[in-house]
Amino acid sequence: MNDDWPEERFRELRHRADPEIDQVVSAYLATRPRGGNPLALVREVIQELGRAKREARESSGAKSAADVFAAIDFPSGLPDWGHDRELLARGQAVFSDYGLHQAAALFCKCLPMAYVEVSSAKVLAGVSDLATHSLTRRVAETGQMLVDVMGLKATDSLAPGGPGYTTAIGLRVLHAFVRALVDDRFPDWDAERYGPPVNQELLLATIFDFSVVTWEALESMGVVLSEEDRAAHLYTWSVFGHLMGVEACRDRPLTLDDVEPVSTRLGRLYEACDDGRRLMARLLEEMEEFMPLGWRKLPRSLVHWLFRDAAYGADQVPRLLDVPPPAWWFTLLFRVMRAVNRAGGTGGALDRVARRLGAKAGRHIVIALVDRHSGGRAPFRIPEELAREWRVRQSRGAVAARRVRRGVRRGVRRTVGHRAGPGASAAKRSPSPGGGGTVP
Repeated sequence: MNDDWPEERFRELRHRADPEIDQVVSAYLATRPRGGNPLALVREVIQELGRAKREARESSGAKSAADVFAAIDFPSGLPDWGHDRELLARGQAVFSDYGLHQAAALFCKCLPMAYVEVSSAKVLAGVSDLATHSLTRRVAETGQMLVDVMGLKATDSLAPGGPGYTTAIGLRVLHAFVRALVDDRFPDWDAERYGPPVNQELLLATIFDFSVVTWEALESMGVVLSEEDRAAHLYTWSVFGHLMGVEACRDRPLTLDDVEPVSTRLGRLYEACDDGRRLMARLLEEMEEFMPLGWRKLPRSLVHWLFRDAAYGADQVPRLLDVPPPAWWFTLLFRVMRAVNRAGGTGGALDRVARRLGAKAGRHIVIALVDRHSGGRAPFRIPEELAREWRVRQSRGAVAARRVRRGVRRGVRRTVGHRAGPGASAAKRSPSPGGGGTVP
């Protein structure tokens, strides 16, 4: 195993947060007038971050996050090792080439991976409820982060003033306020077991979710990246991690040599909890509402598909989160795929089917984010170039038309559920295994 990643290092990372920023935030909170509690500040940071990112997208001369969060002295540029524009461009191209598949990977693998880490699930559920009264708003912000870092086809998006840079710095500040909020609102937080909220081990896991876990999901959907593409993609996320305060990315980028030792250590974090199951049930509910008739169970089916035979113990994630069983036709596809593998076949036709299903799920997930979260403090938007390529219309008229169609689908599903009997309706509401019922 790579000597850079002994078990002791992970214990240290778990018990370390971001002391430089945490100290500044603590001092900042101490100077606030009465009523300026951490919860109010988290809401304020979310609002300011959304405003800053809009400015960064609209003008190349937009203010950087250092101006928005004037109380904190941020680095004025990329790390010394982070200026390889060719690698950055190649890393971002992975998203521009396979963005819909990465949207499916985010919802159907990366987020579930976060939900089986108990402290992450507690923070995500608790802070989302308190700060935005919406579990899915935080998910939309994560999707916007992916677009801002990878989806703009401009290597300067991570330079000071760019939306990727602004997102990274804003998240670093937001995480500090979240830690203060947990200290303020969760007095029973088990720091010995979990470490501080949003600690360095979890930040490293986040970088791996958006890179390594994503590659694994893409491969399950029939998209295999070259070693050069994976190295460039990990390099780009390492630059983002450096800006976000990830200690493992402080002095050098992560490389492919780090993948196995880090993945092995992170695999020990998986555990079931009520918060994780609640987050997963809400995520599936949100995704499945936006699926076309006949395809409602595609998201849950894709979750099972992406975790089948997963390494480092990740194959247990759907069970830990009580993900309902896949659609019958997906179960059949599982069996065919396993038979092909046992027979030594290539499964080329099945790979094409998996690619189409992944892209279909990804497109409707993006539509869900646009329709549900295009307004408010931090609206979700994708660049028009990507919107045209993905056939996602973002105009008010398009959103309104889709809302009408969604209402029709909801009525059809409700009618079918009633005809199927009370057992099917109850099953539809249940997040437990078998909870899918027969509603399309």
